[in-house]
Formats: sequence, C-alpha cells, structure tokens
Amino acid sequence: MSKKKKKQQKETTIENFYDLKVDQVDELVSILKGEDTATDKEVVTDIKEITGEEVKGRSQKAKNFDPYKRDKLAMLPTWLKAIFIKWWFSGCVCYFIMWGLGELLTSELDFVRAIILGFIMGMVVDLLVNPSFRYLDSDRHEFNNYMMFPFPFKQFWTFFANIIYYIAVVWIVYYVYMGLNLLIDLANPEGFIGVEPLLFGTICVIVDMAFIGIKDAIVYLVKKNRKKRSEEVSTDV
Repeated sequence: MSKKKKKQQKETTIENFYDLKVDQVDELVSILKGEDTATDKEVVTDIKEITGEEVKGRSQKAKNFDPYKRDKLAMLPTWLKAIFIKWWFSGCVCYFIMWGLGELLTSELDFVRAIILGFIMGMVVDLLVNPSFRYLDSDRHEFNNYMMFPFPFKQFWTFFANIIYYIAVVWIVYYVYMGLNLLIDLANPEGFIGVEPLLFGTICVIVDMAFIGIKDAIVYLVKKNRKKRSEEVSTDV
C-alpha cells in the first residue's frame, strides 16, 4: 500500500472518529444568541440509541439516560444540608471522643474534656465539614453563610483558627449544660441532663450558628457601609 493511500485512510479514520455534529453546534449557537430553537424532534434518552451499545441486565428506566436530571440530594435546601452535616459531625465527636475516652476523664463535661472536644471539633470542621461544604457548593456560594472562615480554598492558618474557635464554642456548650442542670435542679433536685451525642450536637450547632450569624451580620454591615461610601464618592465626582 502506497504512502498516499495510507495517509488518505488515516485521515478518513480520524474524520470518522471526530464526527462533528454540525446541527448540534448550530443549535447551541442559536441558544447563546437567544433565538427560538423550539423543535418537534423528540429528545433521545435511550443509551443504546445514543452510544450504539446494548445495555443488559437493567430495567427500561435505567436504560434511559438523562444528563439534566437532578439527584435527590441536590433538591434539598442548603440550610438543611448544612445544619445536618454540622449536627452529625458534632454528635460523632461527642460519641467517639467523649464517650470513647471512657474513664480516662471525669464523667461530666469538665474543663479538660471541653478543651479536648473543642480541639477535635476544630480539626473535624477544617478537614471534613468545610471541604464537604465546598464540594456541595455552587457558583452562588450558599454554604459560606454556614462557615466561620469561608474561603474558596483551604488556608493553612484556618486550621488553627478553627481549633481556637471551636474550643470557645464547646466551652460555651459546657456552660449551657450547667445552666440547664441548674434550672432542672430548681424543679427537681434529683434531675440531671447528661452529655450525649444528640443533645450535644444540637446545642453545639445552635451556639456555632449564633456566632456565625453575628459574623455574617458584621460582614454585611461593613460591605453595606463600603458600598454606600463608594456611591457617595462617585456622586461627588
């Protein structure tokens, strides 16, 4: 076979492999231009018809391919996902660390245990919770309202900042437990609320979101003030 014939065959193979869908390109251009692209052509979702491969061992519903279908997790509101993730990880820290320590420390949420729980909480938030938020986040950055240090990329200093912050959070949770037990003692001297994952996670999330809410309010006021000043300067000019 001559070199010319080999070259021609190779070019034909490449052309077949990169078969340009001109109709689809024109349709995309029309959409970007804002033109009406309504058509009576039915959208094909069958995997066999799209790829040419037979799909075996699946139901008819599973054989259909829909690239625009949203999963069930994406349909949940942002606040619900954020609060659940925070609550679940807080409860896990209480379960595995406080209950896991057993008799190594006292049975109550004392000063030493609060420091240890806060230290672990800071590490968990920086290494697991915040990366989960960034993974689930969109271009609108809805999860920024649920992080104390919402940066687009992980910063080195946030690791230590989260540890210090969550030590303070757990320390306040410690005083919340003390206050609840004092109120219960007034009604029933024999009553007592112990530290367990469900309630600990709930109180921890409430305290955490209270601080984050204060931070978000301060940031909002600062941005609003800067915007107002910039508008005044532009008006004077």
